[in-house]
Amino acid sequence: QGQLVESGGGLVQAGGSLRLSCVASGSIFSINAMGWYRQVPGKQRELVATITSGGNTIYAESAKGRFTISRGKDKNTVYLQMNSLKPEDTAVYYCNAHIVSGALTGVFNYWGQGTQVTVSS
Repeated sequence: QGQLVESGGGLVQAGGSLRLSCVASGSIFSINAMGWYRQVPGKQRELVATITSGGNTIYAESAKGRFTISRGKDKNTVYLQMNSLKPEDTAVYYCNAHIVSGALTGVFNYWGQGTQVTVSS
């Protein structure tokens, strides 16, 4: 079993920055892709950015040029550096990871509990 724990959300003024962190723990053999998604009430969860174990990244158009996703040296941590934040970035941000179980029984998709990001105008 794996677990994802996020941190770093909060309230920031427009134009400010936040850094989200997510740590994976548990019975992990390896982690393939990790990513960040966000959701606002009444809307579907949407991709913000993903990063593979090899460092390849994909960004939503709204995140390009402002957000940077990266992984820690231990490969079990993923970060999202968010700069030039806008009120429309306000959402609950969720960490996601595709984890190969320690018992090598398969690849499982995990979600964190979410962290609130609020950008005031």
